[in-house]
Amino acid sequence: MQPRPPTRPPGGRYAAARLLLAAALLLVLLAACGGSEKEEAAAAPVAAEAGGPAANGTDASLPDWVKSRLAKKDGDDLVVFFGTADHAVGPNRVSFVVVRPDQSIVQASEAGVYLAQEGSDAVVQTRAALVPLEAHSHPEETTPHNHPDATDLYVANVDFPKPGRYWFVIEPAGTSIQASGAVDVAQKTTSPAVGSKAIPSDNPTLRDASAEEITTAKPPDTELLRYSIADSLEAGAPFVVAFATPFFCQSRTCGPTVEVMEQVRKTFASSGIRFIHVEIYADNDPQKGVNRWVEEWKLPTEPWVFLVDEEGIIRAKFEGSVSVDELTAAVRTHLS
Repeated sequence: MQPRPPTRPPGGRYAAARLLLAAALLLVLLAACGGSEKEEAAAAPVAAEAGGPAANGTDASLPDWVKSRLAKKDGDDLVVFFGTADHAVGPNRVSFVVVRPDQSIVQASEAGVYLAQEGSDAVVQTRAALVPLEAHSHPEETTPHNHPDATDLYVANVDFPKPGRYWFVIEPAGTSIQASGAVDVAQKTTSPAVGSKAIPSDNPTLRDASAEEITTAKPPDTELLRYSIADSLEAGAPFVVAFATPFFCQSRTCGPTVEVMEQVRKTFASSGIRFIHVEIYADNDPQKGVNRWVEEWKLPTEPWVFLVDEEGIIRAKFEGSVSVDELTAAVRTHLS
């Protein structure tokens, strides 16, 4: 099918901040899948593309060091599509995919990452690991996510020293493939910062409505609908909250987020840590724009996962897709 260009939901400051993998993959990945009722119903993702023409540039606009790096190999020069967009000065988790012209995803176990701020030739080298996005090890235990061919995502830990645009060259190990792209880095994130107080949103729970009214997950993820953020903060209970929309996600990597959290919840079932799912759109209708809880948290993209301790402090956060292993490790480190 030919994917529709995404239309942005109404909503003031959100209209210019839609940078994420969702629409980028909408253009290159969903072209490979057949139509579905879900895709026809979805009006738009919260995010627009990152790693698109403005961020990837043409050969003439690439920095000299990027051109030189790309010239060192005879293989395909591809585009990197970033799964994170809310980058700021300091440590960042940067995720991305590399897509071949036939729309298949490069799946080398790791990749070399080279980056430099625009206008500088001081290239920094690091590595990215291929992270599996499967929500479960045993498919019979839970319903598979809606896009079963979205299985992997590269993740790199990058420390940005200054705000500005940073250019990347990605070299998947054991291949002749290279990919280039850029991200913009701000002084501070738009989303709540790690170390800040969580916003006491009074999101709906099963006390307020049925599961089918609260969540678009099918079947409903009822264990994630028992607590609100506000109640958890008042009770001094540590919690993990995911802002995500399983039904209306428009990329192959946004679907598993809620299922990933559900699996991690089972691991910590006796720990007293609460797990909360909050939808993205008002009345679960994309035509109405994002809901007030997404507005309260100032989330420029989706999905997001936040880890909040018993004092109400955000200890970790994940923009875009997160794996079971990543989230499990973060909960053990910050909340257990």
